[in-house]
Order: sequence, then C-alpha cells, then structure tokens
Amino acid sequence: MLKIFKKTLAVCLIGIGLGILLVLLLPLTGWLFLIGITICIVGLIWLAC
Repeated sequence: MLKIFKKTLAVCLIGIGLGILLVLLLPLTGWLFLIGITICIVGLIWLAC
C-alpha cells in the first residue's frame, strides 16, 4: 500500500515539474526553470526508490 502511494506521489511530482517546465519555456526565467527541473529530478529519484 505504501509503495503504491510513493509511486503515485512520484508520478505527480514529475507531472507537476514537467508542467512548470512547459509553462515556463515560453518566458524563460532561470529560477522557476530550475524549480521545475528540481521537482522532476526529485520525482524520478522517489520513483527509483
């Protein structure tokens, strides 16, 4: 049960990060771009655990 929850949370994090990246690729602002990348990476690490 806990593993399913962790994977769902990781997929949500990756989705949120990608959404931020897609929105912010239009006006390319550095720190928000970094936040999007960071959220994606955290989601991928979480998924790998």
